[in-house]
Amino acid sequence: MPPKKSITLTEAELRLMKILWERGESAVGELVAAMPDGAALAYNSVLTTIRILEQKGYVRHRQEGRAFLYSPCVEEQEASRSEVRHMMQRFFGNSREKLLLSLLGDDEVTAEELRRLKEAIAAAADDRAGDEL
Repeated sequence: MPPKKSITLTEAELRLMKILWERGESAVGELVAAMPDGAALAYNSVLTTIRILEQKGYVRHRQEGRAFLYSPCVEEQEASRSEVRHMMQRFFGNSREKLLLSLLGDDEVTAEELRRLKEAIAAAADDRAGDEL
């Protein structure tokens, strides 16, 4: 039985997506050239990975002459939210509260981060209260 196809991004897929989000439409050779030092992939590896991204629905292509040009069809923020929702479902029983409490229990959270989180929570509460009027 083949393994279940994952909708989440592997590290290699994420590296390519970050390049596409930054550069926009790109050919495979351009993606290879744009790979960060120490994380370079061979042309065939990039081509395979970009095709997987297309199957997953993250990327689309168009043909220009003999070249295929790839562009993201999922915004970075949307992909980020999808990954967080997936993690929340897998590890926290789909509970935002458990996820946030886990993050807050981390000793590395700074006072400044806590202040910004409090502001964000207060703003979200204000927005929800305004929606109920």
